[in-house]
Amino acid sequence: MSEEENKELHEAAGGEETPGKPDPSGSPATGSSGEAGEAGEVDKRVKTEEAENPVTGTGEKVEGPEAGPADADDSEKEIDDSNAEDAEDSENERRHQIPFLDYHALSMENLVGELQRLLRTEKVQAIRRHVDGIKQEFDQKFQEFIEQKKEEFVDRGGNEADFRYNSVTKRQFNELYAEYREKRNQYYKELEQNLRKNLTIRQEIIEELKGLVNMEEDMNTTYQHFKDLQERWRRAGPVPRTQYNDVWRTYHHHVEIFYDFLHLNRELRDLDFKHNLEEKLKLIERAEALAGEPDLNKAFRELQTLHKIWKEEVGPVAKDQREAIWDRFSAATKTIHQRRQDHFRELEKRHEANLETKKQLIAEIAEIADNVASSHRTIQKQIRQVEALREKFFQAGKVPQQDNEATWSAFKGAVRKFNRTKNAYYKNLKKEQQENLEKKRALLARAVELKDSEDWDAATPEMKRIQQEWKQIGHVPRKYSDKIWKEFKTACNHYFDRLHARRNSSNATERQNLEQKEKILDELKGFNLSGKREADLKNIQEFLSRWKGVGRIPGNKKHLNAKFYKILDALFRKLGVSKAEADILKYGNKIQKLSDEEDSRAIEQERQFVRKKIEENKSAIRQLENNLEFFSDPSEDNPLVKDVIANIDRQKKTLANWKAKLKKLNILRNERNRAEEAGDSEDTEGETDTDGQDSENQDSENQDSGNSEKAEASQQSG
Repeated sequence: MSEEENKELHEAAGGEETPGKPDPSGSPATGSSGEAGEAGEVDKRVKTEEAENPVTGTGEKVEGPEAGPADADDSEKEIDDSNAEDAEDSENERRHQIPFLDYHALSMENLVGELQRLLRTEKVQAIRRHVDGIKQEFDQKFQEFIEQKKEEFVDRGGNEADFRYNSVTKRQFNELYAEYREKRNQYYKELEQNLRKNLTIRQEIIEELKGLVNMEEDMNTTYQHFKDLQERWRRAGPVPRTQYNDVWRTYHHHVEIFYDFLHLNRELRDLDFKHNLEEKLKLIERAEALAGEPDLNKAFRELQTLHKIWKEEVGPVAKDQREAIWDRFSAATKTIHQRRQDHFRELEKRHEANLETKKQLIAEIAEIADNVASSHRTIQKQIRQVEALREKFFQAGKVPQQDNEATWSAFKGAVRKFNRTKNAYYKNLKKEQQENLEKKRALLARAVELKDSEDWDAATPEMKRIQQEWKQIGHVPRKYSDKIWKEFKTACNHYFDRLHARRNSSNATERQNLEQKEKILDELKGFNLSGKREADLKNIQEFLSRWKGVGRIPGNKKHLNAKFYKILDALFRKLGVSKAEADILKYGNKIQKLSDEEDSRAIEQERQFVRKKIEENKSAIRQLENNLEFFSDPSEDNPLVKDVIANIDRQKKTLANWKAKLKKLNILRNERNRAEEAGDSEDTEGETDTDGQDSENQDSENQDSGNSEKAEASQQSG
């Protein structure tokens, strides 16, 4: 089996989030190389990142309708966590624009190609979720592939402990994944230094902000100092996501304290409050407008941005307005959150329907697996049925998360059972395949024998027959399959290329013959009888001889022959020549042609053909005459009797015609024999002339035949 053919047991179920539990290293116990870089210690920064998110518990933020709903009370926290992730690196936001492919539908080779494309074209910090999805699908597919290979190895008599398999695809994947991990670790190592530095700067700014309320300077100077601190805060750069929300909350807390302290300079404070209120109202209006956005992913990402602006760019408002505007902003947030929740519930319903569909498909596969056929053709049909069911399974969509693993296991078990039974059947076909190989070798030898044949009439149907027989012979051992097929195909192509070249040449000749016959036909149409019977018959026979002398014409022009003989028959009738005499005259041209060819074999073949026709006519006459004896009313007034008698008369006329043709052939043969005997007598002087005696005997036979034909003709005329 090729690698492609073995994919039927290891492709992932369509749309499942966790379609199995492959080995964490991505390398089942095989002979392939281990996953490069996996043994090394994972950067602590990455481990922390993957364990932080309180919404999912997996380090993966909930994003978009496909990820599943978060708790309704955590709608703002979900956004805060996502913004914290984006705040570390603005390039990280690019992950929203990188499309997720249907990884479960891709082959291992295509998964490797997609991983390579992501590494070459995207920032390493933006593709973590994509790479995780690719790795999960690849590990699962590879594990299934290896299990299938191991089964085949054991079926061939191998020991499971000795099984080894080196996969180029797996090695390529390991190299790419190791490159990804190295780039990721290097990125986070450099990022961590900057994040810590920025965190220190922001903490220092907070400490300075705390001290503003205790500074002994005029309020305008203090306020300007506050504005300077705000500007420094905006330029401070990102901090670790784990510290992001705490740092911002602390900062805002002390900003509000400072604004409370500003009561001594109400004008400055109210001016800021007014500006901040206007900006936050704009944010609220934008958030409320998102309720009509049909794209939930887009709406959620826009809401994240609004929350980020609310937190990072806009300061506080007056105390008596803070709770009201926040409640309004929070209400808009929860509206989007509720839409997502409703969407997720609808998805769950679809997932339940998908589960029922997949259960039905698994049951159909299991039914086939329990009734595997015992013939190659039927098993091939069942293979196609299972492949079609598998394809439907993959296209059926996601199932509820809690049912995913059980569904995949049941599907995998049903397909594996079918494949094991099927493989057991084909394991017993080695003898049959060897016999098929011998049959095909015999056909190959026959094709090689015929490929240069010039006997086109015999060789062409024979070549077609052996081609058809080749198709009906089953499989041969794989190691011989391509070689013997190429040799057979080469021999057949060689013959039919020659045949087509000959036909092309024949077509040109047929067109030339057509032109000649059209010219003869035109001449015959213009021919007028002179009134001299013998001269006219001679001219007609000349036309006939010329017509017969022209070779084949294209098949779609065969009607010209009917036109020619129709005109000829009309001329014979004008000359008073009967149909029987006309047939003999026409046949005379064939006799002349046989005589000119000097081919004794052709003459004898024609004699045998005519004698066969004579016997057929005699047999038909005897049968008709016997039929007359069974009529209860044998009088000629009976219409049925009349039909039989008329048929007998027609058969006798036909018989006379064939006997006349035989007579001409006998005469031609005797003349040929005499000529040969005359030549032999010069070389065999003094020897007994047995051939001459045979010739005399044949003359006597011809004479008797002639007398008999005459007697029968006399009887018919009487």
